[in-house]
Amino acid sequence: MASMRMKKVAKIESSYVREQEYAEYTTARKRKLLIRRLGIFLVFAAVFSYFMISNILSQTAALNGKIEQKKQLEKELSGLKDRQDMLKEDIVKLNDNDYIAKLARKEYFLSQKNEIIFNLPKDGQDKSSDK
Repeated sequence: MASMRMKKVAKIESSYVREQEYAEYTTARKRKLLIRRLGIFLVFAAVFSYFMISNILSQTAALNGKIEQKKQLEKELSGLKDRQDMLKEDIVKLNDNDYIAKLARKEYFLSQKNEIIFNLPKDGQDKSSDK
């Protein structure tokens, strides 16, 4: 039965048929080229999108790191400003002769004439030395 179904049919050779075949061929060729162009465009668009997204993500990560660093440096700056204020107070105190005399007696055990300095331990030091 298969041999009966396979009969050769002759083509009609006319200008109309040739024009129709050529039109089908050009349409198929145009469709094939369109699909290729769209595929290439899709690949380029995907690669471009990937690079853009990765660039945005890396910039976001860098920005978050810079924000954390800024917070840390602001804390350090506030600590340094406090220290600067303390040092300015110390400068003012060191310009006072009474403060210098008190500091010399306390730290270096210097005394005036006929003066005896006793260094008494503090409460926390008494308990630690007993143990």
